[in-house]
Amino acid sequence: MSEPRPPSLKLRALRALFAWFGRMGPAGRARAGRWLGWLALRLVRPRVRVARRNLELCFPQLEPAQRKALLREHFHALAQSVVDRGVLWFAPPDAVRDLVRLEGREHIDPLLAQGRPFMLLAPHFIALDAAASRLTLEFPTGATIYTPQSDPDVDELVRKGRTRFNDTRLVNRRDGVRGLIRHVREGRSIYYLPDMDFGAKGSVFVPFFGVPAATLLATAQIARSFELPVLPVLSRWEPDTGRYVVEVLPPMADFPGEDGPEAATARLNLAIESWVRRCPGQYYWVHRRFKTRPPGQAGLY
Repeated sequence: MSEPRPPSLKLRALRALFAWFGRMGPAGRARAGRWLGWLALRLVRPRVRVARRNLELCFPQLEPAQRKALLREHFHALAQSVVDRGVLWFAPPDAVRDLVRLEGREHIDPLLAQGRPFMLLAPHFIALDAAASRLTLEFPTGATIYTPQSDPDVDELVRKGRTRFNDTRLVNRRDGVRGLIRHVREGRSIYYLPDMDFGAKGSVFVPFFGVPAATLLATAQIARSFELPVLPVLSRWEPDTGRYVVEVLPPMADFPGEDGPEAATARLNLAIESWVRRCPGQYYWVHRRFKTRPPGQAGLY
C-alpha cells in the first residue's frame, strides 16, 4: 500500500491561515471580516452580479439604495463567516461553544432519548457552517450532503473542518438522496439543505419570493417515507456581538401532510421566505437560485 502524499504547500498555507484566524481575538477577526468583505465586493464581480440580481428579483419593492445596502451587508456577513471558520475548524471546542450559541436543544433531546432519527432542515444562511459545527459538537452522529470543491486542497480543508467533531458523515452530492437514505436506515439523523437549484431533475417549480424556483422534492419525500420529524435550523450572525445564534425550531406541524410533495414543497418555500425576511442580508444570495427556468422562460442571470 502506497503511503499518503504529504500535504501540498497550498494546503499547508490554507491550514496556517485559518488556524491563525482561529487564534485571533474577536476584534481581530472583526477587522479581518470587514476588510475581506470590502475586498470581495470589488474583486469577486461574478458573485456580486448574482447577488445583486437575486436581490432585485426577491425585493423589487425596495429602492435601489436599500438593495445596495443589503448587498454590502451580505458580503460583510459572508466574509465574516469565512474568517470565523478558523474558530470552527481549528480552535478548541469551548471556543466554538463561546462563538456559537445554540437555542432550542429541548426540541431535539426527546428524539435523541428515543433513538429516533430526524431531519434538521437548514436553509442557506451564511452562518450554515457555524450551525453545523455547533450541532456536530452536541450529537454523536449524523450525515449531510456535501458538494466537493473543485480545488482539491480547498476540498481537503473543508471536508476535515466539517467532520471535525464526533461521527459526522459527508454524502457526496453525486450520490444524492440515496446516500442520505442509507444513513437514515442506519439510524442517523440528517442535516439537510433544501434550497439550492440542482436542476430540473427531481425538482418542481414553486414560488420563492414570487419567482418560480426549481426546488427538490426530496425534503417532503424523505420525511414521508421514513416518518422523520423535520426541525428547521435557523442561523444568524450578530454584528453587534460578533457571535452566532443557532435556533432549532420545534418539528414542523403536519409536514409533509397529505396533499402531496409538490404542495408540501411550496409550503416549505414560503416558510423559508419568512425566515429570510428576518435577516435578509444573511441569506446566501451569491447562489444562482433561479438558474433553472421553466420550459420556455428566458434565463434571469
